[in-house]
This record gives sequence, structure tokens and C-alpha cells, in this order.
Amino acid sequence: MRSIIFLALFLASCSKGSPGVDCTACEETDVIEGAYMPEYVNLELPAWAPEPLEVEDNPLTRQGIALGRRLFFDPLLSSDGTVSCASCHDPAKSFTDGAAISTGVEGRTGTRSAMALVNLAFHSNGFFWDGRSPDLESQVLIPITDTREMNTSPEQVMEKLRRHGDYPRLFREAFGIGRKSEMSFEQLSKAIAQFERSLTSFNSRFDRVVWLNEGWFTDAEERGRQLFFIEPFVQIDNHPGCSHCHLSPLFMDNAYRNNGLDSVGTLEQFSDPGLGGFNGRPFDRGKFKVTTLRNIALTAPYMHDGRFETLEEVLDNYAKGGHGVVNEDANILPFRLDEQQKADLIAFLHTLTDTSFVNNPAFQKPVP
Repeated sequence: MRSIIFLALFLASCSKGSPGVDCTACEETDVIEGAYMPEYVNLELPAWAPEPLEVEDNPLTRQGIALGRRLFFDPLLSSDGTVSCASCHDPAKSFTDGAAISTGVEGRTGTRSAMALVNLAFHSNGFFWDGRSPDLESQVLIPITDTREMNTSPEQVMEKLRRHGDYPRLFREAFGIGRKSEMSFEQLSKAIAQFERSLTSFNSRFDRVVWLNEGWFTDAEERGRQLFFIEPFVQIDNHPGCSHCHLSPLFMDNAYRNNGLDSVGTLEQFSDPGLGGFNGRPFDRGKFKVTTLRNIALTAPYMHDGRFETLEEVLDNYAKGGHGVVNEDANILPFRLDEQQKADLIAFLHTLTDTSFVNNPAFQKPVP
């Protein structure tokens, strides 16, 4: 009993810099064993993919991506250990959650739908529906600290990771640190960002037909393709003109637009100000990021608030041509589609589904 008391007193008094105390034992408990041999990697991309953005201070490594993947699927990052990044970004749903509004700890709900995490390495104009995060590294902080999502703090997260049986070694392998006390939230952010940048999708039926000349579109898909694509800066009466905003090969344009969802008398009346709520510019109120249409058939419901359950509803809404709000995008114009044309256009959208992406073992929850 006396030896237990002595050990407790020794550990309590053993802090770096304490007069007359040899803290060699304390220092050793902070040391992380293991090798640091980073393996730098490049994204494996087909010839038709654009160049990814270069991030000089966070190069991709096999170890960094592996750590980011482990963290992405780990509910330990939330205050009560119930919510992970993957809770709202399920690989099977192209990294969405199938809900109109996402749910965080204790069943708390936010205000927007989870965005698909597809081809993020090519996003050059901010992240989230309102663009409030300039890069992937900084966006990690927002869901972790949001009281409606993971509801914790960087300090609390890192304390749990330092005490974990595996994470100190994984942080060392990814970033070369030698002590648990050197583990940082910046490193955590960089690791998750590396994993998210690895989530590339360019192997849909569209890609194989158009770029690899493997087979042909069905008659319905080809008619839908002709309805989807239109020359840039060209307006044709009664044409959906989808490709004005959803450009191939990414099927997005990195822009923020008011796509005619809501009828308001003034820009101040938008219930969700979107980009304008972040940057404070009145003319940007009601604008939201143009999302990719890759894997769009897997990401229902649609829009920033999940108001449309089906692609048919989306087309019906766009066919109305918006509401004439002053900052509405110029491409939002009315058009008419009969039932066959709607079915054809949706058939084409299904060719953008990449089953190899949603089933890629490298993107699934790792086995502990």
C-alpha cells in the first residue's frame, strides 16, 4: 500500500522543470516509438482529368492518407463518441448521408444537407455551401467545433488521441513527430484533408463511353446527353442548358449561384443567405455552391436544404425558370420537357454514376 502511495506522489510531482526531480521516466512516456519513412504519392488520374490543385505545405503521403482515413471514420472526434465525419458522408451515397438536413450529436440537426465529397482536389473556390472555408485543411475545424455536429474542441480531440493506443504511432508515421505532446490539430486537419483529396471519381459509364470509346450510350441516354450539353455562352430557347454550370469533366464550375429556388421581395429576405451570409455582400445573398453532378443519382435529396427528393422534382423546378430575383443566375430560364425528354435526361444523369468509386476499398472504413 505504501509503495502505491509513493508511486502516485512521484507521478504527481514529476513535471518537466520541477526542482530536484528527475523526469526521465516522465519524458519516456511521451516518446513515440516507430519509424518515419513517408511515401509520397500522386493521385492516379486519367488523361481527361484536370490537374489537381497543388498544396505545397501538405503533400500526399501513403501514411498521411491512411491516418486521415482512420480519423474520418472515427466517432472519437465527437464529444460523446457517436458521430464521425462518415456519419454525414457515407461512401455508399457518394459521401452524403441521404438526409435533407444532417444530424449531429444527441440528435441535433443543422440547417443544410451534407455535400458530396467527390473530386475535392479540384475545388479552387472554397468549401461548404456558402464557401466559408478556403481550403480542406481549415474546413475540418468547422464540423468538429459546431455544437450541432461534433460539438467538441481541438484541445479535447487531441487529448483523446494522445491517450489512444494507435494514434501516436500513426501521427509519427505521417508527420515524423517524436513525442505525443507534439501531436497537433493542424496535423489532424492535414491528414483528413489528404484523405479527402484522394476521393477522386472518373470511372463512370459516361467516362468509359466518351473518353475510352468503350461501348455506346443507349438511345435514351444519347437524347439526354444532347439535352444536357449546350455550347458555353449560348442560349437556345427551350433548352435546359445544364452544362452552363455543370461543366465536363468535373460537372461543376466552382462558382456560387442563385439558382432560382426561392421567391423573395428583397435580397435580405432569404431565409438562408448562403454565400452572402458569409462574405457580407448583399448581392451574394441566396447564392450557394454549384455541386458536382458526378454520382448525382446516389445523393438524394437535392439542393442545399434537401428540398427535392427526386431528380424529376429538380427538373420540374428548373423548368419553371426561377422567380426573377435580382441576383438570379442568367442561365435560369424556363424550358419545356415532355415526359420522354425528362426520362431521357435522367437516364443520361445516371451515366455519371461511378460504382467503382463508392465501392473502392481504399475509401471504406478501415479495419482496426
